[in-house]
Amino acid sequence: MEALKGIKVLDFTHVQSGPTCTQLLAWFGADVIKVERPGSGDPTRGQLVDVPGADSLYFTMLNHNKRSLTLNTKNETGKRILERLIKKCDVLVENFAPGAMERMGFGWEQIQKLNPRMIMASVKGFGPGPYEDCKVYENVAQCAGGAASTTGFLDGPPTVTGAQIGDSGTGLHLALGIVTALYQRHETGIGQRVLAAMQDGVINLCRVKLRDQQRLAAGPLTEYSQYGEGIDFGDTTPRAGNDSGGGQPGRILKCKGWETDPNAYTYFITQAAAWPKICKAINKPAWVDDPNYATPNARLTRLNEVFDAIESWTMTKTKFEVMQICNPLDIPVGPILSMKEISEEESLRETGTIVEIDHPERGKYLSVGCPVKLSASPAEVKRSPLLGEHTKEILRSELGYTDNELDEILESGAVG
Repeated sequence: MEALKGIKVLDFTHVQSGPTCTQLLAWFGADVIKVERPGSGDPTRGQLVDVPGADSLYFTMLNHNKRSLTLNTKNETGKRILERLIKKCDVLVENFAPGAMERMGFGWEQIQKLNPRMIMASVKGFGPGPYEDCKVYENVAQCAGGAASTTGFLDGPPTVTGAQIGDSGTGLHLALGIVTALYQRHETGIGQRVLAAMQDGVINLCRVKLRDQQRLAAGPLTEYSQYGEGIDFGDTTPRAGNDSGGGQPGRILKCKGWETDPNAYTYFITQAAAWPKICKAINKPAWVDDPNYATPNARLTRLNEVFDAIESWTMTKTKFEVMQICNPLDIPVGPILSMKEISEEESLRETGTIVEIDHPERGKYLSVGCPVKLSASPAEVKRSPLLGEHTKEILRSELGYTDNELDEILESGAVG
């Protein structure tokens, strides 16, 4: 059984943050009806196109398991159709600019009147405050949420991460809010508003940096490399390069082949409990008992020397050999995997983390599968819909329109 079977979601989202949320709900079994503009649809259908005449990967990889309905909400017939859909559905999700739903005539108050059980979920750039009307994209969210100021190297500029923590991260937060609201509705019988601000989502994912901001009042952050290098701390959490954020020193180190392979690296953590085994592996047995290296505190001012010695060893091994040697010794390491390596990893195919999808316009392509695995309701990833592919089906099956009524709707321009 699908976990969210029977839940109907009216999906007014576009680009990435909202579609991430609704795709996750669809993977868990919700019937997600993606409402799109006739003739054009979600803008990402035509962005970063790699196969002429086909929906882009940008669109297909964010809209699996959904049905597409084209609807002109500025048309009076279109508005009446939307009103009926709102009465029929459980959840409405949108990530329009602030005030757009109100200008359409479907703000929260109107939706409550049409369907008191409706849960209205929104992604916005900022929460209530001085910036709430500002338009936000992925990298703006990373910058406003503290990620960019704490990412990069101490002597370089703020840096955004390749992971879409602003868009996809906020979509994941919103999905959690929706299922929580659905659970509460079982008790109350009424819906509620759910808001996930992109700035808030990024701040949540940067909580360890807010932790460190407060720790500065008690003195320097000793696990940061700059402490061992004698560089003074300022009044804000600094950029820490590839230092580990959990209190255990860690860095990215070169491995065999690094001269020609840009990803021939490993992440290596000098966990205190594993120190004797690390010393043995890199042929530094004397460091186990040497007071200059034997304890974590003693090593803090010598981290450059320590990691230089470890790197001299890792450079004689491939990143996979480093993992094969260190993992049985409980030494935490991890290879730097390229997207090519990830896409070719068989174990990820077997778990459904990477899936191959067949599409009628573009053929087969790879996509990310559901990242959360439920034992009693495994997710089956189905292709994304063509623009308006399910318009007539939805109008017939969900709203009960007859063929004659469908003809009238088509003539009115309400759908396309």
